[in-house]
Amino acid sequence: MESVLRRESLWARAGEWVENGRGQYVITALIVINAAILGLETSPTVVAAVGPVLSIVDRIILAVFVLELVLRIGYRRGAFFTDGWSIFDLLVVAIALVPASGNLSVLRALRVLRVLRLVKMVPRLKRIVQALLSSIPGVGMILVLMGILFYVGAVITTRLFGAEFPEWFGTIGASLYSLFQIMTLESWSAGIVRPVMAEYPYAWAFFIPFILATSFTILNLVVAVIVDALQTVQADEPEATGRGPEEASAAADEALAEELRLLRREVGELREMLRIQTGAGRGG
Repeated sequence: MESVLRRESLWARAGEWVENGRGQYVITALIVINAAILGLETSPTVVAAVGPVLSIVDRIILAVFVLELVLRIGYRRGAFFTDGWSIFDLLVVAIALVPASGNLSVLRALRVLRVLRLVKMVPRLKRIVQALLSSIPGVGMILVLMGILFYVGAVITTRLFGAEFPEWFGTIGASLYSLFQIMTLESWSAGIVRPVMAEYPYAWAFFIPFILATSFTILNLVVAVIVDALQTVQADEPEATGRGPEEASAAADEALAEELRLLRREVGELREMLRIQTGAGRGG
């Protein structure tokens, strides 16, 4: 029984250190170092000079990540698999453990996904990602509307301009791609619209409303939805100081109690001064 309790205590202490202690700072530093190593490995000159050393350090860091996950799973047990961020960590490390050979050699490039663990480690980044995820339903509806506009525009441009400009508007697919380029405002005027207007002078009557509807109106709606989601996430989370609602309330109560103590002290001093003055007046 004692040995079981001892093991539980070790798991608890190790897990607490990894989850909430200085272990988080160590893991964050290793993630940054690992990101730098992955970048250096893309340079043939660096690989030729210190390639084996980089590979060894990379494996050591990966082993630390695996140990961290083992400690966290042992500490949190089943609760580990109910946390989306923990599942994300597990998948990223699991991808790095897959042998990168043969048909799976492409997975070697996916090792850089370990850098994404910084999103969890940095609270501000985590808050932004949570806002993006919470904005998906609203953004999804806006994208559906944009898809409808693109499809309608693709059908119109294919019918009107496809015969003269098959490269840009010969098929629905080509028209969709050309309209996407126009929406991004990348060489839309000199590259596409002006040549079309040379054959169809009134083509501007379609392209300008399309640009206004997609580039300015709908994309601004997407930004508005994301900003609103970010504000909602910030309002729902604890204060930027890192204190939760209960801690903030306790701090406010403590400050109020301190103010009351100071007021009582001042009132007591005033009473003492009045007593002294009254006594002096009677003596005179």
